[in-house]
Amino acid sequence: MTATTHNSFDAMSYFEVGTSSYQIYRLKAVPGVERLPYALKVLAENLLRNENGTTITADQIRAIATWDPHAEPATEIQFTPARVLMQDFTGVPCIVDLATMREAVVTLGGSPGRVNPRTPTELVIDHSVMVEFAGRADAMERNAAIEYSRNRERYTFLRWGQGAFDDFKVVPPGTGIVHQVNIEHLARGVMVRDGQAYPDTCVGTDSHTTMVNGLGILGWGVGGIEAEAVILGQPISMLLPRVLGFKLSGEIQPGVTATDVVLTVTEMLRAHGVVGKIVEFYGEGVAEVPLANRATLGNMSPEFGSTAAIFPIDQETIDYLRLTGRSAGHISLVEGYAKEQGLWHDPSVVPEYSEYLELDLGEVIPSIAGPRRPQDRIPLASAKAAFRREIGNYVPSAGTDTSDGRPSKSVTVVSDGHGEVTLEHGAVVIASITSCTNTSNPSVMLSAALLARNAVAKGLSVKPWVTTSLAPGSRAVTDYYHRAGLWPYLEQLGFHLVGYGCALCVGNAGPLAVATSRAIQDNDLAVAAVLSGNRNFEGRISPDVKMNYLASPPLVIAYALTGTMDFDFEHDALGTDSNGAAVYLRDIWPTASEVEQTITSSVTPDLFVGNYADVFAGDERWQTLPGPVGHLFDWDRGSTYVRRPPYFDDMPREPLEVSDIRGARVLALLGDSVTTDHISPAGTINPGTPAAQYLEARGVQRRDFNSYGSRRGNHEVMVRGTFANIRLRNQLLDDVLGGYTRDFTKDDAPQSFIYDASQNYQRAGIPLLVLGGKEYGTGSSRDWAAKGTNLLGVKAVLAESFERIHRSNLIGMGVVPLQHLPGSSAYSLGLDGSEVYDIEGLEVLNEGHTPSTVTVTASRDNGQRVVFRAVVRIDTPSEAEYYRHGGILHYALRTMLGDQDST
Repeated sequence: MTATTHNSFDAMSYFEVGTSSYQIYRLKAVPGVERLPYALKVLAENLLRNENGTTITADQIRAIATWDPHAEPATEIQFTPARVLMQDFTGVPCIVDLATMREAVVTLGGSPGRVNPRTPTELVIDHSVMVEFAGRADAMERNAAIEYSRNRERYTFLRWGQGAFDDFKVVPPGTGIVHQVNIEHLARGVMVRDGQAYPDTCVGTDSHTTMVNGLGILGWGVGGIEAEAVILGQPISMLLPRVLGFKLSGEIQPGVTATDVVLTVTEMLRAHGVVGKIVEFYGEGVAEVPLANRATLGNMSPEFGSTAAIFPIDQETIDYLRLTGRSAGHISLVEGYAKEQGLWHDPSVVPEYSEYLELDLGEVIPSIAGPRRPQDRIPLASAKAAFRREIGNYVPSAGTDTSDGRPSKSVTVVSDGHGEVTLEHGAVVIASITSCTNTSNPSVMLSAALLARNAVAKGLSVKPWVTTSLAPGSRAVTDYYHRAGLWPYLEQLGFHLVGYGCALCVGNAGPLAVATSRAIQDNDLAVAAVLSGNRNFEGRISPDVKMNYLASPPLVIAYALTGTMDFDFEHDALGTDSNGAAVYLRDIWPTASEVEQTITSSVTPDLFVGNYADVFAGDERWQTLPGPVGHLFDWDRGSTYVRRPPYFDDMPREPLEVSDIRGARVLALLGDSVTTDHISPAGTINPGTPAAQYLEARGVQRRDFNSYGSRRGNHEVMVRGTFANIRLRNQLLDDVLGGYTRDFTKDDAPQSFIYDASQNYQRAGIPLLVLGGKEYGTGSSRDWAAKGTNLLGVKAVLAESFERIHRSNLIGMGVVPLQHLPGSSAYSLGLDGSEVYDIEGLEVLNEGHTPSTVTVTASRDNGQRVVFRAVVRIDTPSEAEYYRHGGILHYALRTMLGDQDST
């Protein structure tokens, strides 16, 4: 925590709950705070408690108390999160960096013990389970064995970190998804530390950290770079945000799920525009929203682009803490503290908001979203027609049957155990109940299981070409499935347990059957995946699958029964029963009362108490891993998973001066909605790519490539995978997909892998530039999207607009984000990426000034020049300081060395 040296508002006081007394900082000491939205009250308390007169001042507290809801964000504050939450994909590189920083400190004359978490940090290993086996009873055991075999180096490294760093805990594999483990166990609601009680707040190295917003906990996803700075005691610099009040009213209708609600809210908020804003739910309808549904809404915050999507604390929050086995004393503290501080939800009081939206829950209808973005909601009743409209965008030569508009191409495949089957465009080849979004929610999970029971009773079965899987968010889910007697029906339909982790939603789908994959590739079939996830970006789920749809868990099973997206659930029968009667979805859909009764009887506190009793211990596999010890990690030079990165090589004690960028070439010219998945994919490492070549050169067999996500501790793999998504479209080339560019260091600028070209540019001393469109960096808070950009030699990214986290991450890695003026773009300026670029105006940063704009000159081969201004998206003084130091990690390291020198 930041050392508190000031108490300008005389806010420090004491508060008693039962026999315990806690130091608190009373919000009522600051006039004006009572009118604020809940989220800003939490930030106000954070400033009060951490006021130190330098980075956190009385002026910041006055600014938040006098917040103008209608003003554009301009006031910088310093937010000090109570804790940091990480998953292993993004957590491993964080710990790798901390281990490397210890070595750098030693090199610069410091003590390695200076590099230690100053903020409580927890890491949940949940992103590494790959669905190699599915649709069989032993799938989880087999997948777990492969997971440990492939990731032994990473897990050994994390075991070292757990012992080497103070205040750092690891939840071993096979426990659950980080965000579900967070809401079910790790989240406190109110923190207690050093005799103080204060709101639980957090940042996480996964964008869906916002799931905890459903518990009234303010938190959001940050890049691993920014998280590392928080771990090391640095506050987060942010502008006081706008807050949108989202009023909920009415009640969900029968047949409508929480998934349908979040897809509707996602569509509404994306259309409204909430990037950089906080969404706060209010109104009488809030009390009617179960906690699990609140968590589902919070989880999808990155999909609609907001910083957070929060529900205030109320009785539903308290009931959920009790349900999940929190102690009676702590529950009393959360309730008492919230009421004492004015943080308890009063539906009769409407805070001042910047903007307002409203949703009548009674108007929500069953929906799916896809085939490429979570905000592209489709009413279920229109899904068949929408699919037929979309298919031509994926396979223009597909053609349709002239009689009914059905996609006409079909391919016969020999399926193991099923003989010959016919695949068509739109065939559902993957159906997975996966992802933190929905697997935390007993309502939709039990709806799926009850639907499975009803389908089995009607004699229905899953189509043989569908790969089915079930990856619950925690062991509590399988416990209540068993208790409700529903597990056998899921298994009968092929929805066997494949593991406890993110699985398909993060791109760990594993391979399709060889014959199916070959048929898809050889015939250019546009097949589909249906999953209960939050991300369906192109190329994310499986390299064989072009179309990805998000759906509720029961609809995932329904689509597995149909085996195709070319299906109308209202008018098309799923099959026939034993009497030959047609069976429709409405015939097997469970009633709301049946779902509620099953929840009441099977979801009880003892499930959570038992599952989390010894959550950090792990199973026998974890406990028998090697446990290295010592302040410094003994790097294995032969490791292809964990390697010491070069960020601090030859780093001087004082930062070098900032220089303008001259003679830059364009590495990639990209369009709109380029995601962090496009920039740094988490899934399959494809043969023949630079990353695959690197692994093969070190003796790694193709079957052991694993994924980019699992190899994030190895910068050599990750830099080769940057901009390597198979769906990336670099407009420097014509109609080419994948990680390719033109290499202007060679005559005629031939096509080249992006990595190979970057190496040639760096050898020639040529800085690089990326040109992007709108919403550059959408998606996961993926630090490697910025780290890889940096290591490729990119000095600036010039786009029409940025998503919040990626813009911050670029600065954190010393890459300057530049934004076109309104109405301007690479296209409108006639830029094609072949130009040579000069960027002038950055050098004033050396004088303590942040330029609002810079001059960009693009020079063509024919001598023509295009000169224009671009906005410098370094938004706060702290960000300017990070950039001036070459990145946030360099700044933190130099700060620690300065602290040591002063003691």
